[in-house]
Amino acid sequence: MADGPTIVNSGGGGTAVAVVLAIAAIVILLFFTGVINLGGGTKDVNIKVDVPKVEAPATSPAPAAPAPAAPAPAAPANGG
Repeated sequence: MADGPTIVNSGGGGTAVAVVLAIAAIVILLFFTGVINLGGGTKDVNIKVDVPKVEAPATSPAPAAPAPAAPAPAAPANGG
C-alpha cells in the first residue's frame, strides 16, 4: 500500500445516465404536448357553437289607441 488506497468504481454512473435520460424524455413529452412551444406564434382557435334560434312568442296585436276626446265647447264671446 505504498502507492496509496485503491479506488474501486462502484458502478454508480448508471444512475446518472438514467436521470439524464428521464429528464430528456420529460422535456420531449412537453414539446409534443404543446406545453413548451418554441414557435413563438399563437394559434387561432375557432370554436363554433350551434345554438337553436330563439324567437319571441306570438302575441295578439296591440289594442287600438282610444279616439281623442272631443274639444270643449267655446266660451261665449260676451263673458257671460
